[in-house]
Amino acid sequence: MPVDANDEVRSAFHEHLARWGLKRFTSDRDYFAWQRRQLSSADLNHLNRQVELKRSGDYRDEIAFYDLTSRPTIRSVIHSQRYDYYEAVGLSVASRLGDAQRVLDFGCGTGILTTFYARRFPDKEFIAIDRSPASIAAARQQSKEMGQTNVRFDCLDVERESLRGSFDLILATQALMQAEQDPGIPSESWRTFTRAHHAERQTDFEQRTGIGARLDRLGAVLDSAGRMVVCEKVRHLARRVPFQRALADRGFQLIEPPGSIRYRLIEEAVDDGPLYVVQKGRGSSLVWDESPERDEGLVFDRNTGVAVQTDSSRPLYENHWPSAQTAWEQLKDRAVTQEMTRQQSDGRQVHVELGISDEVRYFYCANTFDQRQLVIVEPARAAILKDYYQEIIGGMP
Repeated sequence: MPVDANDEVRSAFHEHLARWGLKRFTSDRDYFAWQRRQLSSADLNHLNRQVELKRSGDYRDEIAFYDLTSRPTIRSVIHSQRYDYYEAVGLSVASRLGDAQRVLDFGCGTGILTTFYARRFPDKEFIAIDRSPASIAAARQQSKEMGQTNVRFDCLDVERESLRGSFDLILATQALMQAEQDPGIPSESWRTFTRAHHAERQTDFEQRTGIGARLDRLGAVLDSAGRMVVCEKVRHLARRVPFQRALADRGFQLIEPPGSIRYRLIEEAVDDGPLYVVQKGRGSSLVWDESPERDEGLVFDRNTGVAVQTDSSRPLYENHWPSAQTAWEQLKDRAVTQEMTRQQSDGRQVHVELGISDEVRYFYCANTFDQRQLVIVEPARAAILKDYYQEIIGGMP
């Protein structure tokens, strides 16, 4: 998503992150060498234990993790990994604050972004909340050192306490749905990306991820003409669809097209988001899109049956994107030689098959969490596809 930020704003943002002790790295090697200089072995072991505990899903372990990472030395190390994330999200959100006067920043953490917004817009009032006591203490201390008088940090868990007040803008970035391991809701079958409107499945998703209660509490304090800017890790369709439905079911409508947030975790490129700007009860020509994202699959030539491939060491065609399904459907004179479909305990339905299409051999795999894979080779290399097939069915319970 394009960020409306000139050089002066970007420079001010970099200076702001430096004030928080964050450093930008482009090399994993350099980052981890710096990490080892900053943290003791005991610190790293403690941090790794808390990371594992956080994945359990217990809210107390999650709070303990954020309490730990709010410590100044650990904070600078952990958040330096996310330097580009802060820039991508922070500048995107800052460009959308508009004429809002009273802003709620939900899940503010240590206040890295909140203090930037408050510094950039001294005429606006910011209320920031988080359920980590140590994070709020760190935010208050840093804000005090910056001399900010237009921001207040409160320790509050909206799932257990009601919010008070009224806001014309609410910000929630990677705070509404922190259940990163939750797969979402499966499609109706491995042949489609469509998800039926099952009320029970949607309710279960909202309860598992906590998004239902959080949206209800936030919606209750949003002005009737207020806006909400949200950005969560819901790029994958199985998570994106129920997330969007949770918003739509509460009357939120899009007021601008959603867009990906792209950044780097040091060397790793990340496509995150989307970032949504929504409003309650206002008519909008924009619709919630439940189709797969546009992908980078190779163009499939239906006439020749394969894409042009100049590297003889590679398959004639290989696609791991949603468009692999369309390519599979377009295979000429497709004849299946082996296939298996299984239902797994997590609701995932997996289909895998080997087949012949005209003069080539193919392998196809699809599941109800939107993964697709199509590989096409010459008959002489068909053994490779059999290995793929055996590997997949070997992993099926």
